[in-house]
Amino acid sequence: MALALLTVLLALFFAPSHSTTFTVRNNCPYTVWAAASPGGGRRLNRGQTWTLNVPAGTSMARIWGRTNCNFDASGRGHCQTGDCGNVLQCTGWGVPPNTLAEYALNQFGNLDFYDISLVDGFNIPMEFSPTRPSSKAKCRQIKCTSDVNGQCPNQLKAPGGCNNPCTVFKTDEYCCTKGKCGPTNFSKFFKNKCPDAYSYPQDDPTSTFTCPSGSTDYTVVFCPMGSSYFPLEMFGSESSE
Repeated sequence: MALALLTVLLALFFAPSHSTTFTVRNNCPYTVWAAASPGGGRRLNRGQTWTLNVPAGTSMARIWGRTNCNFDASGRGHCQTGDCGNVLQCTGWGVPPNTLAEYALNQFGNLDFYDISLVDGFNIPMEFSPTRPSSKAKCRQIKCTSDVNGQCPNQLKAPGGCNNPCTVFKTDEYCCTKGKCGPTNFSKFFKNKCPDAYSYPQDDPTSTFTCPSGSTDYTVVFCPMGSSYFPLEMFGSESSE
């Protein structure tokens, strides 16, 4: 009995950990410099993809797109939206405004948690989907494809995107820094445009989605079919890979 138990424990200890594959694809008619934490960064011309293999248990992770970037041969430069420390290979999070694909793998109840967040504002339309959706309502494709930039309230307009009110006003009402908070007129604008997405920090009930851990991979698409493309004024296109 003891030998059998030891065999099981050793098998569990040395079993290879599962990783989840994220495929990031740029369907925009302009270049997007994809960013991921963890993961780094990659220039994606129209139609190009980037594959990330992320270990089980990874949490507080995000993928986003950067626009209007200009990097030198060493990978140093700047992006108009989503910049991460003036480097191509991100090691931290991006500067708002940027549309976020957020996730945590193999968490409570052996579930992956994922969402699209506009808490840092909006710059690029996005789709975030499991490659093998289940019959459960919370394991499905989510997207934010409306013309948020074109209809952004004047107070929130930013070069290349639309800021969330927390970024602009930095108050408890918009940032939810003290206790519970509710929707505001600004957050309702984002929610009306993108019902699947987080519109303010405590917008959990309608914005968090789950899939069984280890049974699916995920795809993040910039400018999915049916989205507005929001043509950008490109001031630079050189980048190192």
